[in-house]
Amino acid sequence: MKENTVVNKLNSIEEFERTPVPERKLKGLKSFIGMYAGEHTAGTEFVIGPLFVAHGVTAIDLFAGLIMGNLLAVLSWGFICAPIATHTRETLYFKLEKICGRNLVGIYNLVNGMMFCFLAGSMIAVSATAVGIPFNIAMPELGDWLPTSLGWIVTVFAVGAVITVVAMLGYEQVSRFANIASPWMILVFVAAGFAALPDLGVRSLGDFWQVAQEKIWTGVPMEGQSKFTFWHVMFFAWFANMAMHIGMADMSILRYARKWQYGFSSATGMFLGHFVAWIASGILCAAAGAIAPGPIAYNAAGIAGAICVIIAGWTTANPTIYRAGLAIQGMMPSVRRWKVTLAVGVVTTLAACFPALVMRLLDFVALYGLILMPMGAVIFIDFYVLPRMGLKDNFATKEGLRFYWAPAFTWFTTLALCLLLNMSAGVDIFFLGLPGWFLAALLYIGASRFLQQRKQTILEKAQ
Repeated sequence: MKENTVVNKLNSIEEFERTPVPERKLKGLKSFIGMYAGEHTAGTEFVIGPLFVAHGVTAIDLFAGLIMGNLLAVLSWGFICAPIATHTRETLYFKLEKICGRNLVGIYNLVNGMMFCFLAGSMIAVSATAVGIPFNIAMPELGDWLPTSLGWIVTVFAVGAVITVVAMLGYEQVSRFANIASPWMILVFVAAGFAALPDLGVRSLGDFWQVAQEKIWTGVPMEGQSKFTFWHVMFFAWFANMAMHIGMADMSILRYARKWQYGFSSATGMFLGHFVAWIASGILCAAAGAIAPGPIAYNAAGIAGAICVIIAGWTTANPTIYRAGLAIQGMMPSVRRWKVTLAVGVVTTLAACFPALVMRLLDFVALYGLILMPMGAVIFIDFYVLPRMGLKDNFATKEGLRFYWAPAFTWFTTLALCLLLNMSAGVDIFFLGLPGWFLAALLYIGASRFLQQRKQTILEKAQ
C-alpha cells in the first residue's frame, strides 16, 4: 500500500511536458532568483575557479573577463531565451518537435539528455569529494580518469541517490531546494575565501591585489596545462551555460516565469556564483595547493566548507537531472517523467564515478554547449525571423513531417564546420560558440527558404 501511495503521488506530478504551462502554475521572481543563485553557486564553482589558476590566468584578465562574460550571459538569458519561453510556455523539447519533427528531435533529445547526464555527473562527483572527507577516501587528482577506490564509488552512489529523488519530485521541489540552500552557500563561499587570504599573506585590503598577482593568478600555468587569456575567461564565462541561454534549454525552466524580464534573474547566478564563487575557489586552491573541491573547502572553512560543497553539488545536479529527464521523456512521451528521471539519475551516477568529468570540466562544458547551440539558433530564427519572411514556423507540425531537413542540415553542418575550424585552423573550442550561432542562424534561414519554396513550387505544378 505504501509503495502504491508513493507511485500514485509521483504519477500525480504534472510538469506540462506537452502542453503550455497554465496561468495558475506560473511563478514569481523569487523562485527564479533562488534557483539561479542555487544552480550557479554550485559544486562546479569549486572546480572551475581552481582550473583558472591551473591554466595560468593573470589577475587582471580574470576579473575583467568575468565581468564582461557574465554580463553577456545575463543579457543572453534576458533577451534571447526568456521572451520565447514566456510566449510559448513550452519545454525546449516540445517546441523543437514542432519545428523539427518527432524523429529528428528524438536524436537531439538523446544527445541533449546524455550531455546533461554527464554535466550532472560532474556535480555529483564534486559533492562526493566532500562526503568522503570523514572516511579518509582518496580524492581524485588532476590527471585521474578512472575511479580511484571502492569507497569513492559507494560515496558517489549515495550522493546520486539523494539528488535523483529530489529531481523526480519535479520543478516545484527543485526550486524550493535551491531557495533554501543558496543564501547559505554564497556566504560560505565568501567566508572561506576571506579565511584563506591570511595564509597567502593578505593582512589588509591593500595587500590583496599584489598577492593576487604574485600567488594566486600568476599568469604561469601548471605543468601540462595550456595558457588562458582574457578572451578565454570572457568567452568561457559567457558560454559556460551556452546550452541554457542561446541554446534555449532554459525554456523548460523560464516557461514558468510570469514575465520575460525574470530571465535577468540569472544575474544572481552569474555574479554571485560565476564571479564571486570562482574568485573565492581560486583563492582556496592557491592556499591549499590542491584541486579536489572537498579538501580545499574543508581546509579553509572546516565542516561548513565541506557541507557547502555537498549542497552546492546537489543544487546544480537537481535541475540538471530534471532537464535531462525532460529531454529523454520527450522521446517516449507515454512514459511518466519521474520514471525517466529515475533512469537518468542512475546513468548520471554511473558517469560520476569517473573523475575525468570533473578534472576536464572546462573542456566538457564548452563542448556540450557547442553541440546543443545550433538548435537554439533554429528556435530563435523560427520564432522571430521566418514569419517575417513569409515562411512557415513550426513547419514540421504544420506539414505533418516527422523529420524536417532544414534544422537537421543546420545542426549537422554547423557542428562539422566548427569541428573543421578547431582541427584544421586551431581555433580554440571556447571561441567557436559565437560564430557558430550566427552560422547556424544563416544556414537555417537559407535551408528553410529553399525547402519551403521548393515544396510550394511542387504543389503549384501539381495543380
